[in-house]
Amino acid sequence: MKCPFCREDDSRVVDSRTVEDGLAIRRRRECAHCGRRFTTAEFAALNIVKRSGAHEAFNRLKVVNGVRKACQGRPVSDDDLAVLAQRVEDNLRASGNGEIPAQEVGLAILAPLRELDEVAYLRFASVYRSFDTLDDFEAEIALLRAEGEPTGQEPVRTVSIADPTE
Repeated sequence: MKCPFCREDDSRVVDSRTVEDGLAIRRRRECAHCGRRFTTAEFAALNIVKRSGAHEAFNRLKVVNGVRKACQGRPVSDDDLAVLAQRVEDNLRASGNGEIPAQEVGLAILAPLRELDEVAYLRFASVYRSFDTLDDFEAEIALLRAEGEPTGQEPVRTVSIADPTE
């Protein structure tokens, strides 16, 4: 690491701390040549590769804004969207890749969004997967219903009403 004061290459780490919930490390360094101290920060890079081939840093706000449109008019709070975006980022980082194709970001959004709100999920999936016909919607709804049905039969509940004359 070059000293910002004298441009010497040799410096030593005096102190290290994690910041931003462990996503970055802040280091205090001391230049071996001039003795002055300076701070550096190290971040784990997560870049998104667009279809055009352009690279862009992952941005949770873009996830929130994209999903917010699908959630319009639904009982989904800003906190719910923030948690969803965090889950998406965590899932992408867990892959261990520093560069993620944009297509994978969309796929990473679908599962948490489905858990959050199925109608918003259908809206997002219809745009993301380019539903062209009513059949596309019907097929996705049938899939949602099939996966949402219980595997076994639930017991029948009976309610008895006490006789007020007793």
